[in-house]
Amino acid sequence: MTDEPDAAERERSSVALADTFVALADSLVDDYDVVDLMDQLVLACVGLFDIAAAGLLLVDQRGGLQVVASSSQQARVLELFQLQSDEGPCLDCIRSGTALTVADLQLERARWPRFTEQASASGFTSVHAVPLRLRREIIGGLNLFGDQRAAMSAHEQRLAQALADVATIGILQQRSVHRAGLLAEQLQTALDSRLAIEQAKGVLAQHGGLDMEGAYRALRDYARSHHLKLLAAAQSVVQNDLDLDDVVRAAGSARS
Repeated sequence: MTDEPDAAERERSSVALADTFVALADSLVDDYDVVDLMDQLVLACVGLFDIAAAGLLLVDQRGGLQVVASSSQQARVLELFQLQSDEGPCLDCIRSGTALTVADLQLERARWPRFTEQASASGFTSVHAVPLRLRREIIGGLNLFGDQRAAMSAHEQRLAQALADVATIGILQQRSVHRAGLLAEQLQTALDSRLAIEQAKGVLAQHGGLDMEGAYRALRDYARSHHLKLLAAAQSVVQNDLDLDDVVRAAGSARS
C-alpha cells in the first residue's frame, strides 16, 4: 500500500470507489435490507483495499456486540473469537470511538495475546478498525484484516471511515439516535436476519456440497435474480419453500 499507483490503477480505483458509494446510497430507501447493506460494505472493502477480509460488528438490543457481516469464514471466526475472549483491536476501536491501525499484530502480542494468536492462525497479520458512529452514538465497527504486515495509508483510512459513515447513516436513517428503543429494535432485526441467513447457508452447503462462502453466493445471487430480499430468500430455504437445486445453480448462472 505504500507504492504509488499508476494512472490506470488510480482510475480503476476511483471507478470502483464511486460504484461502491452508489451501491451503498442505493440502499438508503424506505424498505432497504440492513443485512444486505452490511454484506455489500464488507465485500466492497475487500475489493477496494489491499486486505484479505473484512467483518462488521453491531451493538445488539442488550448493548452487546454481534457479528452481522463478514467477507470470509476466517474473518467471521476471528470476530466471534474476539467477542468471546473480550479482547482485540476491533473492540478497543468501538469502545473508544476512534479508528485503530495495527501494521504488525505480532508487535501487539502483549496487548492482545489471545486475539493475536488466533489472528495468526487465521492467516491475518494486520488490522485496521473504524467505528460506525454518528456524533456521539457508536453502533458498531468495521474491521479490515490484512495478510501482510503493512499499515493502511492515511488516504485509505479516510476512505474506510467514509464507507463506515455511509453505512451508519443507512442503519440510522429515519431514526433519531435519541430514540434508543427504535434503534435497538432495528439492530435486533438485523441480527435475527443474520441468524436466518446463516441457517440457510448451512442448508445450501449440505445440499449442494458447497463451502459456506459458496452457499452465501448462491443465496445472494438467487435473491437478486428473483428480486427478493436476502432474508426472504433465506427464510424460504429454511422452510423448504424453494427448489434448493435452483438456488444452488443461481451462483453459477450469475457468474456466466
